[in-house]
Amino acid sequence: MEWDGTLILLLAVFISCCLLISSKMQQLHKGRLPPGPTPLPLIGNFLQIKSGETLKSLLKLHKKYGPVFTVYLGSRPVLVLCGHQAVKEALIDKAEEFCGRSTKPTLERAVEGYGVAFSNGERWKQLRRFSVTVLKSFGMGKKSIEERIQEEVQFLLEEFRKTEGKPIEPTYVLSRAVSNIICSIVFGERFDYEDEEFQALMRIIYNFFFEMSSTWSQLYDMFPTFLKYFAGPHTRVYDIVSDALRFIAKRVKKNQETLDSNFPRDFIDCFLIQMEKEKGNPLSEFNDKNLGHTIFNLFFAGTETVSSTLRYGFLFLMKYPEVQAKVHEEIDRVIGHNRIPNSEDRRQMPYTYAVIHEVQRVGDLAPMSAAHMVTRDIEFRGYFIPKGMEVCPVLSSVLHDPTMFKSPNVFNPENFLDENGCFKKNDAFVPFSAGKRNCLGESMARMELFLFFTTILQSFQLKPLVPPEDLDPTPLENGFLNVPPFYHLSFIPR
Repeated sequence: MEWDGTLILLLAVFISCCLLISSKMQQLHKGRLPPGPTPLPLIGNFLQIKSGETLKSLLKLHKKYGPVFTVYLGSRPVLVLCGHQAVKEALIDKAEEFCGRSTKPTLERAVEGYGVAFSNGERWKQLRRFSVTVLKSFGMGKKSIEERIQEEVQFLLEEFRKTEGKPIEPTYVLSRAVSNIICSIVFGERFDYEDEEFQALMRIIYNFFFEMSSTWSQLYDMFPTFLKYFAGPHTRVYDIVSDALRFIAKRVKKNQETLDSNFPRDFIDCFLIQMEKEKGNPLSEFNDKNLGHTIFNLFFAGTETVSSTLRYGFLFLMKYPEVQAKVHEEIDRVIGHNRIPNSEDRRQMPYTYAVIHEVQRVGDLAPMSAAHMVTRDIEFRGYFIPKGMEVCPVLSSVLHDPTMFKSPNVFNPENFLDENGCFKKNDAFVPFSAGKRNCLGESMARMELFLFFTTILQSFQLKPLVPPEDLDPTPLENGFLNVPPFYHLSFIPR
């Protein structure tokens, strides 16, 4: 009994100390950070941010506190940026100060600061510079990558023809097709869609995004101090990433056994060659861990994002059949049926290009972006933002900014067309984020989306199983990603 009493006393003292420290930290920041809801000790703004509805909660607070405000996830202050102007001032105008990467607690144990997406400082600079260079050398934005995409779409068309107009659920076949583009760059080859090893990789990538957007992951990101001691769904991300790294390690070993430094075949070969060049440099970031994590970064950025956008696109085209009809008309008029589309066709197809942009805008795939971090103490809009503070640019609020789009809350391709029907750029179009941390594969993703959409719609009409008005684009999960819903459709030959 005495021992029990001592434990209770120690626990009470511990909790009291935590409450005192939390209160002191919040008082320290008060008056220097942007305004926001009053946080409670330990739990922060848990009462204002609903578990599983982080985006909705932040947008509600945006209406009350304006475009720049502070929320506390537990005892951790986070700077939230909403709307085009605030995000631009931070990520573009003060790009250097806002280019740090803050890794969410859900990912910390899994990534440990390695890889091009979640690293900082010199490590990030070396890996980003190298990755961009290698991707360009393998054809990013050039004809060679265009040919790879065109070839892969033909394999996809054949899969659709096999259905003979019967309904299918398109998630996995689209993921496999899109992933084969990055496979051809990273591994030097594409996979057959039925390859079991390839299908296992696809499940890993999909599960990663699904778990990252789940209610449990959002809850864990708010209260890592407590939840890290308990088993539960919030720990699945670590297991998923570990599975991916094991798959990648096998491929790296295969490359090492057949490496010819004079003839690099793929991204892995290029990285291994660079590792050998810098093996005597103690400051080099070219090592096995960065190789594995960078490849995983390329896969999750280059697979699920594009394939999910295609799924949203099919859904919107079925929900708005008049839009699909206009796209068909433009394809028939500009390209016809006797040749495959190419990237240059974009110049003559403003309506189709506008539709693709609108799919990305309304699909709103990465509504809160990956978390940024301030790299040094700065003044921002009259407030003091300390070095290391986490920053959440709410990209969804930019893509739906009423000052930048004439129809911000409905699907309307005219958001990207001028009065003459010509394509119109918009600075608030930020599905790939903005600034120094924008998606390094943006050029390739843009080309993929155009070629996949136009080539598929050149050959098929997308037919829903229910009336268009009954199609619901509400995402399955809306945390790290807006995961599109499952649905069935028929590909009817034209």
